[in-house]
Amino acid sequence: MRVLNWDMLDTADKVTALSRPIQLSGESIRRSVADILKTVRTKGDQALRDYTKRFDGVELTDMKVSGKAMRAAWLALPSADKRAMQTAKANIETFHKAQIPCSIEIETMPGVVCRRVPRPVDSAGLYVPGGSAPLVSTLMMLAVPAKIAGVENRIVVTPPGKDGKVNTNILAAAYLCAVEDLYMVGGAQAIAALAYGTQTIPKCVKIFGPGNAYVAQAKAQISMEMGGPAIDLPAGPSEAMVLADDKANPVFVAADLLSQAEHDPLAQVICVCASQEFADALNAQIVTQIADLPRREIAQQSLQGGRIIIAPDMETMLEIANAYAPEHLIVQTENAENIMDSIRNAGSVFLGPWTPESVGDYASGTNHTLPTFGAARAYSGVCVESFMKFISVQSLTRAGLKSIGPCVERLATLEGLEAHRRAVRLRLEDGENS
Repeated sequence: MRVLNWDMLDTADKVTALSRPIQLSGESIRRSVADILKTVRTKGDQALRDYTKRFDGVELTDMKVSGKAMRAAWLALPSADKRAMQTAKANIETFHKAQIPCSIEIETMPGVVCRRVPRPVDSAGLYVPGGSAPLVSTLMMLAVPAKIAGVENRIVVTPPGKDGKVNTNILAAAYLCAVEDLYMVGGAQAIAALAYGTQTIPKCVKIFGPGNAYVAQAKAQISMEMGGPAIDLPAGPSEAMVLADDKANPVFVAADLLSQAEHDPLAQVICVCASQEFADALNAQIVTQIADLPRREIAQQSLQGGRIIIAPDMETMLEIANAYAPEHLIVQTENAENIMDSIRNAGSVFLGPWTPESVGDYASGTNHTLPTFGAARAYSGVCVESFMKFISVQSLTRAGLKSIGPCVERLATLEGLEAHRRAVRLRLEDGENS
């Protein structure tokens, strides 16, 4: 990978060094996605069949996958694969059950009680990528917390393979996670189906899951429609940044970078290290490890946009990390835990040499659906609360209204909203006459 010395870069070069490789909202993508959304909205299932034939080369007959097919896939799964899925699911459940929010209630002043109560969303559309690497783990990362949150309708969509079927491992994971509604459709057209509903696929109030540039753009567009569904977060190609001091093991660092690079030619990997010697050792390890990687060509394309940045000290490393706001931040430094308080912007953090990023992708229990493209500055990854909303409640006694009423009347008068003031005054006068 290209090596840059941070202290040798001017301001413009530093900005370039931390830039992402693509823009997910190019005009051609925006136009294409807008057309897909419009067509699915008006033509429903027929549009889904047309787009699936056009983009996936598959003639759709039945879009909905039967529970029988999911059960058969699970029963046919090798025992070792079953155990791995069960372990991952159990850890995801353990971590996410700890996130279940409680109601809060407080008396802000005598006779004025305020509450905040959690409620699950009515329905959640869960997009599970297929393609060259069907993401079984993504199904678990979405379906498990949705169930814990209490979502009644979990609607899974995933594209068909070239054989015209859903990947059997995804079907098995769906069975394990008690998914009842799974549909064989992918891409921007699947997002449109979840947003508007079709003759077969029900409309959802919130849509979750990662995808390619078209999926990301479709989610962005539908989330801006008045009355349209909400989305989980902005998510695009995967990315990882490693902070490594000279005591880090270049073998481990190279392995972590390659684990992200093999995701997608557009995935971005960056290592911020302490010396030229480490940078050289890391590049040598990348050459060694990529040689027999099954997805070598994909990883090589990704590495073309990757870089190694040499920083003078840990303070600068942290400044770079917080400025970049990576989806995954891997910290392979001495006393890694001690710098956690200084990390402000990251989707998920992996501390120490024995914490490969892969564990978060699959089975540690944290969620791998994370903000990319710098969105970690403002967004969190998917969690139980992502599948919930909160209702505020207030309840006043007559004495409470008498106490707070003059404040409300005065503020309503300041804003020139007389009906607001009267809603209080009429009650107070009624109380005085009672």
